Amino acid sequence: MNNKGLGIYASSESIRMIFLGFSAGLPHPLLFATLTVWLATLEVSISEISMFGWVGIIYAVKFLWAPMLDNLSIPVLTKTLGQRRSWILLMQLIILMGFIWMSFVDPTKNLVLLAYLSILIAFASASQDVAIDAYRIEIIENKYQGAMAASYQLGYRISALTAGAGALYLAGFYSWQVTYQIIAGFMFVGIVTVLIIAESPKTEPIIEKTHWFGSSVIEPFFEFFKRSGRWSIILIIYIAIYRVSDLILGIVANPFYIDIGFNLNEIATVTKVFGIAITIVGAFVGGISVARYGIPRPLIISSILLAGTNLFFLMLNKAGPDLSVLVLTISADNFALGFSGSIFIAFLSSLTNRYYTASQYALFTSIMFLPGIIISGFSGQIIDAMGWAKFFLFAASMGIPSILFSLLIVRKGWQEQ
Repeated sequence: MNNKGLGIYASSESIRMIFLGFSAGLPHPLLFATLTVWLATLEVSISEISMFGWVGIIYAVKFLWAPMLDNLSIPVLTKTLGQRRSWILLMQLIILMGFIWMSFVDPTKNLVLLAYLSILIAFASASQDVAIDAYRIEIIENKYQGAMAASYQLGYRISALTAGAGALYLAGFYSWQVTYQIIAGFMFVGIVTVLIIAESPKTEPIIEKTHWFGSSVIEPFFEFFKRSGRWSIILIIYIAIYRVSDLILGIVANPFYIDIGFNLNEIATVTKVFGIAITIVGAFVGGISVARYGIPRPLIISSILLAGTNLFFLMLNKAGPDLSVLVLTISADNFALGFSGSIFIAFLSSLTNRYYTASQYALFTSIMFLPGIIISGFSGQIIDAMGWAKFFLFAASMGIPSILFSLLIVRKGWQEQ
């Protein structure tokens, strides 16, 4: 495998991650961005719509049940497919059936049932993420994890495009029921992939079943703090603040586009179709950067980009519904998102102990999302209080601590597993 250029993406491991990334990326738009459009077209109140955003907390606390996927087997499936593939497949089937069921729900008559289904699907989707992350880390060594992350993001972004812009275009011709059923059918891409690919070269089980809780829940987390010492606190804080500036803005981006005068077709085409392409470019540049230069320098650059690109929204706010400025803003923001995604996945992967892959990686990603998700719930109130312009300055300033911590961590270094 050529770790100095594009040849790194031709490996079978990279190709596997493209298809698994597609499966992982499909549920998210159907649970959030696309769902909010569906509810808005039915004139569900904005307060009720915004409450669905808290479903994202499930993704942020997936570390609580991640040890299960390291150590518990599924009757018949695990014996047939192996530990990782069996869990991935089971979650994929739950996601598929959940969206089919959701398509038959009328939100104007049974919004509560829709919320419960969203929670169920989010749980299955988060669990699928845990299993796929563990599979990715186990099939190849750390120096290729940046490329694995880029390949994963390629598949993830393609499915996000399918379930985002694709769903919006479909809804213009068909009912939302048919739209959700068609998009849910794309889960078969992941299902077929799992049935074809090889199981990861996982080592022998590390625990006795009678000591499941202590060994699979407590030990993985204790091991990280013991290994990293006092620097574990610094690392945890950095993980927690890394994406705050991005998350608090992302949740209000679509309402902002509408508020300044863009129509739904313009938003779908520029932010989804064009935006996805730019994100993929950023992801691949990030993967190559890690392969060529290692993690430290790209990590600092990614922190700067995540904070700095928020300022482009300030320019868009002043320009109004100008498509050229929207394209420029999306180019900067989505490149930063894709680039930082590959870099930070490689960084988090380097922190995990391979004996506790699923548990530790899920803990790290949960810590990364939870603060931003919680704060983002108040983004609307902040905008009401200070307006769009000051909000974008506030969002950018929330990235300054991340930049400072990246400099500190790179200077100190970290223990790569």
